[in-house]
This record gives sequence, structure tokens and C-alpha cells, in this order.
Amino acid sequence: MGHKVVVFDISVIRALWETRVKKHKAWQKKEAERLEKSALEKIKEEWNFVAECRRKGIPQAAYCKNGIVGTNVRLLEKIERNTLARQSSLSKERDKRSSPFVFELSGEQWTELPDSLKEQTHLKEWHINNTLIQIIPTYIELFQAMRILDLPKNQISCLPAEIGRLKNLKELNVSFNHLRSIPPELGDCENLEKLDCSGNLELTELPFELSNLKQVTFVDISANKFASVPICVLRMCNLQWLDISNNSLSDLPQDIDRLEELQTFLLYKNKMTYLPYALLNLKKLTLLVVSGDHLVELPTALCDSSTPLKILKFLASGMRK
Repeated sequence: MGHKVVVFDISVIRALWETRVKKHKAWQKKEAERLEKSALEKIKEEWNFVAECRRKGIPQAAYCKNGIVGTNVRLLEKIERNTLARQSSLSKERDKRSSPFVFELSGEQWTELPDSLKEQTHLKEWHINNTLIQIIPTYIELFQAMRILDLPKNQISCLPAEIGRLKNLKELNVSFNHLRSIPPELGDCENLEKLDCSGNLELTELPFELSNLKQVTFVDISANKFASVPICVLRMCNLQWLDISNNSLSDLPQDIDRLEELQTFLLYKNKMTYLPYALLNLKKLTLLVVSGDHLVELPTALCDSSTPLKILKFLASGMRK
């Protein structure tokens, strides 16, 4: 018995297959349109965008505002550019810090400066903080290029007179140490612009010789034991910022108006009983902060809108700085 052979017309098969392909493509197109309008697709798009941002280290605040994620490609490019710019800026700052002209030292393992420092007289900046170092050596006078002497939060009990030889010094920060006095020779640093002696607790006066510091614009002597504004400070004719808060002041000198350039005056956490009318002569003063607990008198004109004073704050003397 012979086999039966079924013969199909190839054109019929091709037509059948093409019909099925067309239907499948039509279904795919329709499904794509449906997904495009679907909330699920939007969520997926946002999730992919967020994942990409996280992969590139972009913070959420940069692409999410009020819970709404912006998925614009240009936005991502802009964020990336801004991120790269910030990274470049940070890199430059790190490079600056790692400059051969900058010396940094930190940590309680340090009780004295390394011997090798004496040979690096080309240095322009010292940044020494949070150490147990008590003494700044006299050889500091060799550092004639010194611009910034940043020495906060150490155990320094005195500064050498040789510091007055640093003719190019612009910033001195000896805050939160154990200083009881400031060497009068500091007055020879005629280019000094910023002086921070805050937080030494036992500092009661500044030497009159500091009157020579005519370039100083910033003085912070807060958290000490000053009973009055130092005379030398009153002679710093370019002073713009003075913080003498958290001391033992009961009044201000009548010639406080010598500080014609003063813009910010912080007096809180003292025991001021009155404010002198001379304050009205400080035409550039825009911020005055004082503890109000002990005040019994102040010039009412200080609160007048015609004065340049923009902010007058009265704080409880028990408030923390």
C-alpha cells in the first residue's frame, strides 16, 4: 500500500504566515502605545532614571523636587555637568590644601611640632588643630612667607614674641587654647587682617601695641574674661566685625563710635545695663546682638527705621553662643 503525499500550495502558506506576522506587529504596536500611556511605564522610566543617577553618584535632591522626579535627558546632563563642576572645585580645594606651601597637622598624638618643620621655611600657611601641642617654637620667625597661622583647639599657653617678625601675616587664629596673654610684638604684624582669640577663657586684655594693626577688619575675642572693650580694638580704624560676646562687660566706652567702619557687633552673654548713644554714630552698623536681661536703658533711636541698623537682636544671656 503506497504512502499518500499531501501537497500544499506554497503561496497559501506564505499568505497565511504574512497575515499572522502583520497581526503580531499590529499587536506589538498597540501594546507599545498602551505602555507609553501606562502609569507603570512612567514609573519604570523614573526608576531607571533614579537608578542611573544613583549609579553616577548624583544626590536625590538634584533630581527630585517635592516628590516629583524629572526625567528629562537634558536635566540629567545638566546635573552631571554641575556634579563634575563641584567635584572639580573640591579637587582644586584638595590640591590647594596639599600644596607644598601649606602645612597641616591634626590629632592628639601630636605633643610637639615635627623637627623637619624647621627646614620648611617656604611655607605660607600652618593649619594645626586638635593637638596636645603647648608651645609654638621661636623659630617661627624664619617663616617670612607666612600668610595664615591657623592654630585652633590645641593646648597652647603662650605665643612667642618672635611672631611679630611675620610681616606678611594676614590671619591669626588661636581660638580655644589656653592663652592668658597676647604678645605685644604682634602689633608689628602690620598686614594682619583677621584676629581670632576666642574661647581662651582666661584672656582679660589685649596689649596696647595692637593699636598698630590698621588693616584688621575682623576681631573675635568672645568667650574670655574681658571687662571692657580693649583700647587697641577701638583704634583699629578698619574694623568691620567685632565679637566680644560671652565676656564680663557691663558697659561700652563712650568713644565706641571711633569704629566708623563697624558693620557687625556681637555683645550677647555679657551684663550690659545700658547702650550708649554713641552707637547711633556708627553709620555702617547693620547687625547688633545684645543680651537684654540686664538692660535698663537703650537709645530708642536704635529701633528707628531711619538708622542703618537692619537687625537688632535681644537675647537671653543664658543662651549658648
